[in-house]
Amino acid sequence: MEQTRIRRLGQKCLILLAFALVIISCKKEDKTPIDTVSVIEPEEVYEFGFKLNDYVVKRDTIRKGDSFGEILQRNQIDYSKIFQIAQHTKDSFDITRLQIGKPYTLLCSNDSLQQPKCFIYQPTKTDYVVINFQDSIHAYSSTKPIKFVEKEVSGVIESNISEAFAKQGKSVLLAYKMSDIYAWTIDFFRLQKNDKFRLIYTEKYIDDSIYAGIDNIKAAYFQHNGEDFYAFEFETDTVRGLKDYFTEDAKNLRRAFLKAPVEYKRISSRYNLNRRIALYGNRVRPHKGTDFAANIGTPIRATANGTVIESAKRGGNGNYVKIKHNSTYSTQYLHMSKRKAKVGDFVKQGDVIGYVGMTGNTSGPHVCYRFWKNGKQVDPFKQKLPEAEAISDSLKAKYLKFVKPLKTQLDGIEFILPIDENQILDIQETSKNTITYTK
Repeated sequence: MEQTRIRRLGQKCLILLAFALVIISCKKEDKTPIDTVSVIEPEEVYEFGFKLNDYVVKRDTIRKGDSFGEILQRNQIDYSKIFQIAQHTKDSFDITRLQIGKPYTLLCSNDSLQQPKCFIYQPTKTDYVVINFQDSIHAYSSTKPIKFVEKEVSGVIESNISEAFAKQGKSVLLAYKMSDIYAWTIDFFRLQKNDKFRLIYTEKYIDDSIYAGIDNIKAAYFQHNGEDFYAFEFETDTVRGLKDYFTEDAKNLRRAFLKAPVEYKRISSRYNLNRRIALYGNRVRPHKGTDFAANIGTPIRATANGTVIESAKRGGNGNYVKIKHNSTYSTQYLHMSKRKAKVGDFVKQGDVIGYVGMTGNTSGPHVCYRFWKNGKQVDPFKQKLPEAEAISDSLKAKYLKFVKPLKTQLDGIEFILPIDENQILDIQETSKNTITYTK
C-alpha cells in the first residue's frame, strides 16, 4: 500500500515537472522579438518655396470672365477680405493683369474648411507671382530654378533644314535659330542636297524635369556647297550682357541689319519690280518689299537701331512703322495688327515695334518689309550692308582660346546620315530595340 502511494506521488511529480518545463519554454518563446510594421512618412513636396504637404492644393487656369476677386469669392473669401488683399498688394502686382489660359494655384488650409491662404499666378513657365495672405498680406515675384542641359545634333540635308531636324525628333525652333545665326552667310531657302550641319545647344528644364524649351545655340557648323561655316557664341560686353556669333577667326557673322523682321518665318513674296498679279488683270505691279509670312500676333522687330519717323494707319499699308537708321538707310514694316512704336521713339535692333496682322491690302497674315538706300527702295538681300561691330583687339586672344575646345567638340560630332528607303533591303529589329538596316 505504501509503495503504491509513493509510486503515484512520483508520477504526479513527473507531470508537474513536465508542465513546468512547458511553461518555461513558452516564456522563452515570448521573449522572441515581434515583427514591427514600419511607417513610411509621405515624401515632402516643395514648390514656389512652400511645402505643399501642409496645404490642400488647388490648380486651375484663368478662364474667360475670371478675375482675381471672382476666383477668391468662389473659394470662400469674402469681398471685404479681397479688397484688403488688393489694396495691400497693388504696388507689387496688378491683379487686373491676369491673362486667359495662364495657370494659377491656390494653397488652402489642410482641414475641412479648405480656406485659401495663398494665390500663385504663373505668367510664364518659369516666372510666378505669390500673393500671400495667411499671416500678413504681401506679394512678390520669383522665378523657378532652371537647369540647362547641353545637347548635340547633326544631320545631312535632303530637302530642307526643318525636315532634317524633324526626322530626328528635334524642335523646328532649332532650325529657325540656326537660320538666324547664318542669316547673312547662307540662304536657307536655297540649300543644296547633302549640305551638312552640327550643333551644340542647350535646353531648359524647370525643377530638373519639366522641359521649358531651347535656350541657345553655343556653337554651330554648316557645310554649304562644300564650304565650311563655323559660328561660336561669345559675350563681347559682360556689363551689358551683349553676345554675338563669330567665325573661327573672330569675324562677326551678323550685319548692322537683321535679315528678317520676324522670327520663325518664311518668305512668301520677294522684291520683284516685274511682278504680275492675276487679280489685277495680269498687269505688272512692282513689289518693292519682301513679304514674310507669319501668324497673326507674331512680334515684328526693328532690323537695326534707329528713330521712328512714321507710325500710322494708311491705305494699302494698313498699320505700319517706318524707321530712319542713318543718313543712308531706312526701313518700313506694313500690315501690322497693332503698332507698338510711336514717332520719335529710338529703337534698338531686335526691339518689338508691332505685331503681324492683315490690315491694308493683304490676302493673308504677313509683314511686308521695305528697305530704302539713299531714298530709293531696294532689295535688302542684294545690298552689301555694313558688318556689325567686330571683336575688339583686346578680346580677340580670349575669344580664340575660348572657341578652341568648342571647335574640337563640334568636329568630333558624327553626322547622322539620312536613310535612303530605295536602298534598304531588310529591316530587322534587334533584341535591344534598335533597328538594323541591311543594304
